[in-house]
Amino acid sequence: MPAFNKILIANRGEIACRVMRTAQSLGYRTVAVYSEADSEARHVQLADEAVCIGPAPVGQSYLSIAAIIDAAQRTGADAIHPGYGFLSENADFARACEAAGITFIGPTVEAIHLMGSKRLSKLAMLEAGVPCIPGFEGAEQDDATLAREAERIGYPLMVKASAGGGGRGMRLVNDASELAAQLRTARSEALNAFGSGELILERAVLQPRHVEIQVFGDRHGNIVYLGERDCSVQRRHQKVIEEAPCPVMTPELRQAMGEAAVQAARTVNYVGAGTVEFLLDAEGRFYFLEMNTRLQVEHPVTELITGQDLVAWQIQVAEGLPLPLRQDEIRLDGHAMEVRLYAEDPAAGFLPQTGDVLRWEPAVVDGIRIDHGLVEGQAVTPFYDPMLAKVIAWGATRDEARRKLARAVEDCVLLGVNGNQRFLANLLRHPHFAAGHATTAFIGETFGADPSLSPQAAAPVELAIAATLRYQDSATSTAHQVGLAGWRSSGSAPWRLVLRQGEQKHAIELAVQEAGLQPRLLARVGDVEIAVRLLSADGRWAVLELDGIRRRVAYHQQAAQLWLFGQNGNLELQDITHEPVGSQGGAASGAVKAPMDGAIVEVLVSEGERVGKGQLLLVLEAMKMEHPLKAGVDGVIRRVQVSRGDQVKNRQLLVEVEEA
Repeated sequence: MPAFNKILIANRGEIACRVMRTAQSLGYRTVAVYSEADSEARHVQLADEAVCIGPAPVGQSYLSIAAIIDAAQRTGADAIHPGYGFLSENADFARACEAAGITFIGPTVEAIHLMGSKRLSKLAMLEAGVPCIPGFEGAEQDDATLAREAERIGYPLMVKASAGGGGRGMRLVNDASELAAQLRTARSEALNAFGSGELILERAVLQPRHVEIQVFGDRHGNIVYLGERDCSVQRRHQKVIEEAPCPVMTPELRQAMGEAAVQAARTVNYVGAGTVEFLLDAEGRFYFLEMNTRLQVEHPVTELITGQDLVAWQIQVAEGLPLPLRQDEIRLDGHAMEVRLYAEDPAAGFLPQTGDVLRWEPAVVDGIRIDHGLVEGQAVTPFYDPMLAKVIAWGATRDEARRKLARAVEDCVLLGVNGNQRFLANLLRHPHFAAGHATTAFIGETFGADPSLSPQAAAPVELAIAATLRYQDSATSTAHQVGLAGWRSSGSAPWRLVLRQGEQKHAIELAVQEAGLQPRLLARVGDVEIAVRLLSADGRWAVLELDGIRRRVAYHQQAAQLWLFGQNGNLELQDITHEPVGSQGGAASGAVKAPMDGAIVEVLVSEGERVGKGQLLLVLEAMKMEHPLKAGVDGVIRRVQVSRGDQVKNRQLLVEVEEA
């Protein structure tokens, strides 16, 4: 039987930290691997040893099998845990571990190979009698064959990357006129993300629930299921909220789905942690979707309702031990929910965000677990998935778990990088979700008008807080100058500030009613007046009275920049009070700038070409996704500043369009 003492975690971020926590608690030594961009990351700091495996791009670091095997051999690691993503479902990686005499903490090469292909796995499930969605999973991949098969299946249908996951390489096609374009983008995204452009087609099951079964197998032929997770709340086929158990589950349906999942796993003699995903329609019929041959992002909700540590199970199975529990010993208790905290701006079409994490303070709430890989000061780069943390809640009932999770999401302080906290909290508090009615169509059909999905101006009370902190910072700094230059006392003319939020400018007046270390002020924002008293401010937290109500607010100041943790999460303001008027203007409407750091994967226009408003000009790849950049005006391309393959920075000028 294999035995090991030191585990290398071939991953980064929150999952690397989470695996280390269990491995170290069981007495194993741990090794982290990291790219040059992650040299100060939390997973590097937590490990016993760490090895740099290459530059920032994943192809030269976290996807480099040779570099990871070399790191294991240099440190004497005799086992490798792949986490999820990256090489976790790569049969060649598992085979390389085996060839090097290193235990791979995961399933067999054969299971990874078969289940890693949506096409091959579906064929195997059909043969095993597992219910499947009608579609096309043939080896012929030319457009003509796919178009012919699409007509046979009927519209609407789904185009899916055979090697894919996480919504990448997946497109909904409503009619034949869309098919060619969707095949092209799905192939391109699949090639970039997974190295394979192979596609399958499936009939679209509209408004289903996405329900997955956690399975576990050992080397002694035992396979069990540990209940289900409902992952129906999705955006662009990526999971947003996961919960266990499923709100509409019955004991009979759970047993039927669980036994089908075990049959799927038994078909490939499955060993270790795996997830069999199903679509569940309104009539209670379920269809095999795919099997993930790894630990899932959402595994904590299963851990919280079963009381089991699934990473510990993985390690024990990899050592050759039998499963800790039999099927009849597995119990489900209470309810758990999880959301994923992303560096993205829901109000800007969920555009991924880059920048420095200036403040990070996870919420402290009873019944809350937060898995994260963040440290203050680290950079969120365009090279990796934008997920920063997972916030998970347990409650005796579904509603208790939901309430706790919404509060915890709102209480996690993240400054410097925009996050999706308001979007998540509003989802959790939405009556449709609270009632347990959400399907995969929920966000698109029911949630589209939510305020979190459109830009929101800073509230008057937030601007009053910001102006007060700017006033105090100015007063404190000038109080130490000769003659107290700039210091104002009660009765003097009001302070006038101009704060910029993105492209918006806000004018605020502060009447100083009482100066000193705890100043009393009257803030005027438009027609709104707010009485403010600043009780304390230490550079991280400020305590203020606002119209007689005391509040504690997280903030960070850096020169003229001020970040507040407001009602919509990270709020960034710039004090432009003393800037010349001309410098406060925006860029020309014909200027196309990079919305984030990334790489140019397509340039579709050339200088001198006439273009129309809304026409696709460039495609930028960042954080594993492609982002189309379009013309904002009708005109002529005056200058193209980039070429395919160029790395660009946020706000960098890419193309200039001379307006017609």
